[in-house]
Amino acid sequence: MVNQPRLVIAATRSGDGKTTVATGLMAALRAAGLRVSGHKVGPDYIDPSYHAVATGRPGRNLDPWLTSEDLIGPLFLHGAHGTDISVIEGVMGMFDGATGRGDFASTAHVARLLDAPIILVVSAGGAGRSIAATVHGFASYDPAVRVAGIVLNQVSSPRHEQILREALAHTGIPVVGALPAEAVLHTPSRHLGLVPAAERASGVRDWLPALTAIIKNHLDLDLVTAIARTAPPLQAAPWSAAFPDQEAGSNARAPARVAVASGPAFTFGYAEHAELLAAAGAEVVEFDPITASALPDRTDALVVGGGFPELYAADLAANAALRTDVARRVRGGMPVVAECAGLLWLGTTLEGQPQCAVLPTTATMSPALTLGYREAVALTASPLTEAGTVIRAHEFHRTTSQPAHGNSPAWQLLDGGVQGWATPTMVASYLHVHWAGLPGAAQRLGSAAVRARASAR
Repeated sequence: MVNQPRLVIAATRSGDGKTTVATGLMAALRAAGLRVSGHKVGPDYIDPSYHAVATGRPGRNLDPWLTSEDLIGPLFLHGAHGTDISVIEGVMGMFDGATGRGDFASTAHVARLLDAPIILVVSAGGAGRSIAATVHGFASYDPAVRVAGIVLNQVSSPRHEQILREALAHTGIPVVGALPAEAVLHTPSRHLGLVPAAERASGVRDWLPALTAIIKNHLDLDLVTAIARTAPPLQAAPWSAAFPDQEAGSNARAPARVAVASGPAFTFGYAEHAELLAAAGAEVVEFDPITASALPDRTDALVVGGGFPELYAADLAANAALRTDVARRVRGGMPVVAECAGLLWLGTTLEGQPQCAVLPTTATMSPALTLGYREAVALTASPLTEAGTVIRAHEFHRTTSQPAHGNSPAWQLLDGGVQGWATPTMVASYLHVHWAGLPGAAQRLGSAAVRARASAR
C-alpha cells in the first residue's frame, strides 16, 4: 500500500477552466514548498507540457484505453514517486469518456481507479442559485466518485460570489475558491488546442507567475491539501520501466543510440517512452529537425513522434542536409518509428514544402478534425510490433496524407480500414501508441537498433 495525497481537477464541461486551475494549483503548491506531480487524464500531449513547467517534473498521462485499467495506479505512483502531493487534471466533462463506451477513460473513471477526491471546477458566468442544482447533479450522479470541493470560475463580483456560496452551502460540499472573471489568464490556442509550452517558453515564464498568484489569492490551499490527504492508501505498486528478463549490462559497452525528434515541430511524446528505451539498454538522444544538420552521431534508430510540423513546414524544408541524411539512413535500413507528425515529415511534401521523401505521400491541412480512440491489428512486422499484434491507440490531427497507405499498410483498424506504412525496419502512421500499454515494444525497437548498428560495421 502506498500513501500518496492526491486530487482530481474535474469540470462540468470543456472550457470551464480545468487547465487554468490545475496548472495554477500545481505551481502554487510548489511555490508553497511542496513537491508536486502533475498528471493528465487521457492522451493529451499539450496540457502535460504546462504541468511540467509548473511542477519542474515530467507531465504524465493516465489513460485506461491506451494502457489498461490495471496500469493506472502503477503509472500514477511511478509519476508521483518522491512527491508530497499529486494533482490530476481531468478531460472534457467529468463523465465524458470514450465514444460508445460509457464513461470509460473519463475523469470519473480515473478518479474511481485511483480512489481520489475530486475538486469540481464550475463556470459560474450568468449563474445564480441554480449553480447548486448543477453541483448536486454532478456530485450525486455516480456514488462511486467523491466530489470533495468546488472551484467557482468566472465570478463577476463579490455579490455574485456571495449568492453562489449561499446556494452551495446546502450541498455540504465546500467551496475551495472563486476566480473572478477579470483574473482569467488566456493562453494561445490553435487548431489542436493550446500552444505547447515548449513552443512559448518565454511566454510561459511570464504567464505562470501571474497564474500562480491568482490561485494563491483566490483558492484556499490549506483546504486543497487537506482534501488531497483524505485519499486512502493505494493498493498498487509503482510501475517500473525495467524489464524482468533484461540481462544486466547486456548493452553496457556500446548501447544502441535512439535519436528522438524534438524542438518546436515535434513536441508530442510520453515520458515513459524514453524510460522504456533506457531500460531496454538504449541511449536516447534528442535532436531538433529544424536546426540539426544531420542525425546525432552514431544514431542507430529514429523515433519521430507527434507535433505541429505543418506550422514549420518551410523551416523543415529548408534543412535539406538533414532531410538528405534521414532519407539515406532510412533507405539503408535504419529502424524508424513515426507517429502523425513523423509520418508527415517522412513524406514527399507537406503543405507543398519538400520533406524527407522517404514515403511517397503528400500531406495538406484539412478543415476536419480527426479525433478518437482506435483499435487496430498490426498487418506487418515492424520495429514496434509483430504482425498480428493488437494495439489501442489515439488519433488527433487536422491533416490528410495521400495515399493513406502503401502495398504494406501498418494497421488494420477495427472498422475495417487500413492505414500507415510498415516494413521490417519502419512503421509510420497517424496512430499514437503508449508503449507502457504495449509490452515489449521498446525492447523490440532497441533490439532492431542493435542489429542495425552491427550491420553497419
